[in-house]
Amino acid sequence: MQVYFDNAATSFPKPESVYTTAEHVMRHVGANPGRAGHKMAIDASRYIYDARVELAELFNAEDEKNIIFTGNTTDSLNLGIKGLLKSGDHAITTSMEHNSVIRPLHKLTHSGVTYTQVQCSDKGDLDPSDLEKAITKDTKLIVITHASNICGTIIDIEAVGEIARGHGITFMVDAAQTAGVLDIDVQKLKIDMLATAGHKSLFGLQGTAVLYIRDGIEINTAKEGGTGSYSEALDQPEDLPDKFESGTLNTPGIAALGAGVKFIREITTKKIREHEQQLLARTLDGMKKIDGVTLYGHSDPRKQTSVVSFNVDHLTCSEVGHLLDSEFGIMVRVGVHCSPAGHKTLGTYPHGTVRASLGYFNSADEVDYFIRSLTKIAGKR
Repeated sequence: MQVYFDNAATSFPKPESVYTTAEHVMRHVGANPGRAGHKMAIDASRYIYDARVELAELFNAEDEKNIIFTGNTTDSLNLGIKGLLKSGDHAITTSMEHNSVIRPLHKLTHSGVTYTQVQCSDKGDLDPSDLEKAITKDTKLIVITHASNICGTIIDIEAVGEIARGHGITFMVDAAQTAGVLDIDVQKLKIDMLATAGHKSLFGLQGTAVLYIRDGIEINTAKEGGTGSYSEALDQPEDLPDKFESGTLNTPGIAALGAGVKFIREITTKKIREHEQQLLARTLDGMKKIDGVTLYGHSDPRKQTSVVSFNVDHLTCSEVGHLLDSEFGIMVRVGVHCSPAGHKTLGTYPHGTVRASLGYFNSADEVDYFIRSLTKIAGKR
């Protein structure tokens, strides 16, 4: 039996429509979008536009032009963080962030930017009042994860959005672990910038990602070049999305992402979340009965995404991951998960944990097989 429990890294499998759309575009719509007026170029542009519309509807963006396509969530976060902050500015983040937030902020400290990491609890929770206390007169940006990629703990971004808007501070959310599973309404949640991956719970392909930018948020470009518009001008176009989309877009990938988002909107995030919660509850219930297994985070399906972080007594996380893969065909991720600060918060640094992350296409039978397999591994330790 082969079981894929690494959906927090990238979802697998994808809806069938994602595969067929990508193949169709590669075989029959091979032109460069926005670069010509012939039929294939127009068809390519239509796929790009349709994907923008699907994403704008999913996130309740004010317009599809506010959806920017990038290569990955890291690109989106770097564009938003570095495009906004300048010398003398202060930013606030949390101790549960991925390196795709922490490293850009750290890099900017060499250019006169400062930042504060607000300490979360040992289960990954953020107290919004602690964040508000960190605000200074120079605070320009609050950038936080929606849910931990280590243990799945969900942050109350609505409360943070209220704080940010009340203080006139730009609010950016890393939704790589939640977009497609949790409802995200950028208007209701007062999100100014939203970064997320196309290849995780949005069911798109690797090499696709999104940055939503609210009207009125001014950020600098990370690159300039051909956009297919205003070609006679030396200056980069100011209009969205062209301002941030220089160069040829990943048309097959974006078209497939559009198909993935369409699938989500038809199924609804509510049903996807319900299914994943059921699997998560089954997983947690089974793991709590295994002697020698330590769980991290809340271990409560209501307070986390379908990510389970754990260790087995007297075995390294690498040993557990290797045994799950080599002896039982179960694929998980082990280590520090690109979030050393998060592991320090949970008390699992420097060795890290084993992370099993379930997705919409996993089944109860796979969960039961995982529990049986983990029980055997823990019994041999």
